[in-house]
Amino acid sequence: MTRHACLIAALALLFLPVTAHGATLEQMAGQMIVVGFQGDDVDDAAVAGLRDDLAAGRLGGVMLLKLNVKSLDAVAEMNAAFRAASPDLPPFLTLDQEGGAVERLTRDVGFKEIPNAATIAAENSPEQAEAIYAEMAASIAQYGFTVNFGPVADVNINPDNQIIAKYGRAFSVDPAVVARYDAAFIAAHHQAGLLTALKHFPGHGSSTADSHEGFVDITQTWQPAELDPYRALIADGLVDMVMVGHLYHADYSDAGAKTPASLSPQWIDGVLRGELGYDGVVISDDLEMGAIRDHFTLEQTVTEAVRAGMDVLLFSNTARYRASLGQEILDILLAEAQADPAFAARIEESYERIVQLKARIR
Repeated sequence: MTRHACLIAALALLFLPVTAHGATLEQMAGQMIVVGFQGDDVDDAAVAGLRDDLAAGRLGGVMLLKLNVKSLDAVAEMNAAFRAASPDLPPFLTLDQEGGAVERLTRDVGFKEIPNAATIAAENSPEQAEAIYAEMAASIAQYGFTVNFGPVADVNINPDNQIIAKYGRAFSVDPAVVARYDAAFIAAHHQAGLLTALKHFPGHGSSTADSHEGFVDITQTWQPAELDPYRALIADGLVDMVMVGHLYHADYSDAGAKTPASLSPQWIDGVLRGELGYDGVVISDDLEMGAIRDHFTLEQTVTEAVRAGMDVLLFSNTARYRASLGQEILDILLAEAQADPAFAARIEESYERIVQLKARIR
């Protein structure tokens, strides 16, 4: 694109029309973006930048990792500032707090840790598990979070699994048991006013590799029963969000390509929305994992995910950190929407789902 064309495109974005939803296309696209950041204090420049983006509608939420947690008080201050920046459309203030090895808030900063899912299920009934998760969820809410990325809906099929079984992240090898403990986790979080995200669709429990590190092919290992927890929880109306993993299955990929589930319309629109009847928010697993960044450019990742049916694009911003990442993603969304009305319509669909979900944040 020439310098003149870039200038015209930039000027066009300044005058995006207000849609029927009462928001500009930029504001709608902004709600689809959740990013990580470097900073652990409310006065950090990165935090100030995120507050500005949230206030302007250029960003839908933030992801906190351990590197952002120097103290619980500092976390509470940052989250309060993020929330104050967008009071009418509260941001997704997110973390992974499953228990066991997957925790962002730890005893090191005074947070009460709990066991992993496998231990919880082995030693407690679903009712007892709900009480344990209720205490954890109340504490998470106390520090200002609005979303916990859990529960794990993976079925513990492969005992040698490097990312699920190894860390006891799955509740059971029985999909029905998984669904019961997932329901307890969700109910506990709802009591605290928190949203949850079932993960990792369509099922990471049978896999033989870790998508953090690279491409994960589940063609030979995946079993249809791995959908059962999703089917049950969707039917019961318990699902806030479904997190889609970077898992490749040859039967659900674009012809001639190795398309992971997170970029696959066959999985998202076909199976999750079509077969399972899910009409809520779909969020990606971290789009900077090796399974994605080693095979797709940022532009390919963003556009293919949205075309596949993804509503929220999650970027940890850890692979090559830059404070501008959220704006880069937004620019890609807007440029594609300007060129393709069907893509713009997809953004509007996602915005509507996100707004409906955010209305439940307390």
